[in-house]
Amino acid sequence: LNPLFQAMESEVSAAFDSGEAEDILSRAFKLTVTREDICTLQPLGWLNDRIMNFYMGLLVERSKKEGYPAVYAFNTFFYSKLSSTSHKGVKKWTKGVDIFEHDIILVPIHLRTHWTLLVVDLREKTIKYFDSLGQKGDHICKTILKYLEEESRERRNIELTASEWTLHSMGTEEIPQQNNGNDCGVFVCKFADFISRDKPIIFTPEHMPYFRRKMVWEIIHQQLL
Repeated sequence: LNPLFQAMESEVSAAFDSGEAEDILSRAFKLTVTREDICTLQPLGWLNDRIMNFYMGLLVERSKKEGYPAVYAFNTFFYSKLSSTSHKGVKKWTKGVDIFEHDIILVPIHLRTHWTLLVVDLREKTIKYFDSLGQKGDHICKTILKYLEEESRERRNIELTASEWTLHSMGTEEIPQQNNGNDCGVFVCKFADFISRDKPIIFTPEHMPYFRRKMVWEIIHQQLL
């Protein structure tokens, strides 16, 4: 990692330190990322919705390449809207899209002051909840399964069989856990990164400072390293 880290270093430092907060540093996926947004990736920063959604866009874009699972990502406002209004309230969010044509669906979730991730693997019929603080999300898994049932019925006129699906909140022994109160957003992005490549999640909390700076470069250049 060191040569790459050194090559990125001056550009990342400039993104943090030079210019005005409202300077636009990247624009894609119908999103505009400012220096103020990028600065949430500084040490101890809390990632905001714009950074989370931009990174999910990068993952989806990468998944279009040969050899990667087909990935669909909901934006960070989807789950809160779904949980407060049911399927009817988010029906238009998938207009023109058949989410069931994908292999993996990513659902980043914002729980007041904490980011978590829900992952639907349509190939395996699994719904898994990833929380870097080790909290269970069984009710969230059930909410998403109900959404999938209604979405399938509405879009495809196909009934899902709930008993065929496995719902699971990942345990603290299964996935790495954060060791501070700031890194949850980075953990969610990296969980999604590894899962969307079908790779085992092998990073540790010690990787977080590097991941933060790497994400700055990736967002500015709109490509994943």
